[in-house]
Amino acid sequence: MTDSRKPRHILITGGAGFIGSNFAYHWCNNYPGDRVIVLDALTYAGNRQTIAPLEGKAHFKFVQGDICDRALIDQLLEAESIDTIAHLAAESHVDRSILGPGAFVQTNVVGTFTLLEAFRQRWQQQNQPADYRFLHVSTDEVYGSLEFDDPPFTETTPYTPNSPYSASKAGSDHLARAYYHTYGMPTLITNCSNNYGPYHFPEKLIPLMCINILLGKPLPVYGDGQNIRDWLYVKDHCRALDTVINKGTPGETYNVGGNNEVKNIDLVGLLCKLMDELASDLPVSPSEQLITFVKDRPGHDRRYAIDATKIKTELGWTPQVTVEQGLRLTVEWYLQNRDWWQPLLSPEYQQYYQEVYAKRSVPV
Repeated sequence: MTDSRKPRHILITGGAGFIGSNFAYHWCNNYPGDRVIVLDALTYAGNRQTIAPLEGKAHFKFVQGDICDRALIDQLLEAESIDTIAHLAAESHVDRSILGPGAFVQTNVVGTFTLLEAFRQRWQQQNQPADYRFLHVSTDEVYGSLEFDDPPFTETTPYTPNSPYSASKAGSDHLARAYYHTYGMPTLITNCSNNYGPYHFPEKLIPLMCINILLGKPLPVYGDGQNIRDWLYVKDHCRALDTVINKGTPGETYNVGGNNEVKNIDLVGLLCKLMDELASDLPVSPSEQLITFVKDRPGHDRRYAIDATKIKTELGWTPQVTVEQGLRLTVEWYLQNRDWWQPLLSPEYQQYYQEVYAKRSVPV
């Protein structure tokens, strides 16, 4: 950061969630003179304790609220002189979208529309400043599924979402793009591959496996375990989002990937080996004995892969953390932060877990 840089007043939606909290830490650490407002509804996956260390900072403020609450959004944009929105608030778990798609349409589509409309009004009232930015953070799942020999997704890959989650994100992407083309509003879109790292809610694959190993519980692997994902360490992702806000061209989309394609079964095997090495007194050792193949989920995409050439060549961003490095850092974090994840294993979570995995635990 140079002395000539104008401080931003940034609103981070979903900033008590996984990627949002990591991004809030990143922004506060790198731009200590900026005003940072975190807005989070604190639903099951939002945890205020995650960002508690930031709440003592003079330029930081936490607000509990819903992105669908237009009056609240208008008030925040005005009171805090917001010129930048990093929109990370979303319902994001495919399994939950299958069980209850309505919440995904409400948060991901209606919520994004509400933010876009409020930001458009403020931007227009301020005579359309050129330095305003609305960053919409999305997923590679909007592109659908790849075969094993297909080339990776690019920014021009047609949208073919296959789950209620990815369909709702696709809808929100289209809205963000439309606000640039219709109103000239400075929107930016990023589509990222699977993130992992600190503060990840236990329902997602990597923290689920880490925690189940520590508890001696089965490690549920969908289908034949051959599904492939591109894994992106969350701190690399935060650097990419920073880069897009500060260097990206309004109206553009940037794919963000980790260059780490791994089969699910191989990923679980890596986690087992790391846990066996780093954790003492595991209930079951070696932990690979816990791997249990379960009935596949409906519409399970076979492979995701990101071509991140555009963000590399145009903005100079590349991932720095390999999947082996990132998984080791992540396993160490979950071992050292049991007081963060243990309270999250609530009765509601246990009920969800039973609904998703226990009823599918049949040999395949």
